[in-house]
Amino acid sequence: MDTFLQSIIAAHRDHWPEEFDPVLLPFTLTLHRAHGVMYGRACGVMERFGLSPAEFDVLASLRRSPEPYELTPSQLRQALLITSGGLTKVLHQLAGRGLIVRLTVSGDRRVKPVRLAPAALPLIGRAMEAVMRHAGAQIFAHLTPEEIQSMTGLLARLAGDEGGSMGGSPG
Repeated sequence: MDTFLQSIIAAHRDHWPEEFDPVLLPFTLTLHRAHGVMYGRACGVMERFGLSPAEFDVLASLRRSPEPYELTPSQLRQALLITSGGLTKVLHQLAGRGLIVRLTVSGDRRVKPVRLAPAALPLIGRAMEAVMRHAGAQIFAHLTPEEIQSMTGLLARLAGDEGGSMGGSPG
C-alpha cells in the first residue's frame, strides 16, 4: 500500500476512530484509488485519439454489437449508464465528426438507431488496442494471470454478478 493511502488510513484511525474499520476502510480506499489511477491513465490514452471517455464508451459499445454495429439510444443508455441528455450530447459530437450515423426506422420516426460509421472502425480499433495494451502493462506489472482471474471473480461478486460471468472461464 502506498504512503498516501497509509496516511489517509492513519488519519482516519486517529481522528475518526468511531467510524474506523481496519479491514473495510483500507479495502474501499485502495479499490477507489486503484480505479482512479487506472481510469486516469486510460483517459490519457483515449485523449491521444481525440476521444473523451464517454465518446470512447459509445464507440466501443457500438463496435462490440453485431454488424452493422448498431444500437438504439435506449440500448446505449443501458450499456453506458448515461443520462439521456448526456448521451444526446455525445451522439451529436460523434455524428459531427463523422464517427456515427443516425438512422431512422421506417414506420417509426421516433426511433433513431445509432450506427458506427466506417471511418470509426480503425479509430476505435487503435484506441481500444492502446487502452488495453496500456492497462495490461500496468496490471501485469503487479499481478499474475491467476491473481487477475481471482480478483475479477471477487470484484464480480462485489458488483452483484454472483456467477462471475464478467470474466473468462477459469484457467
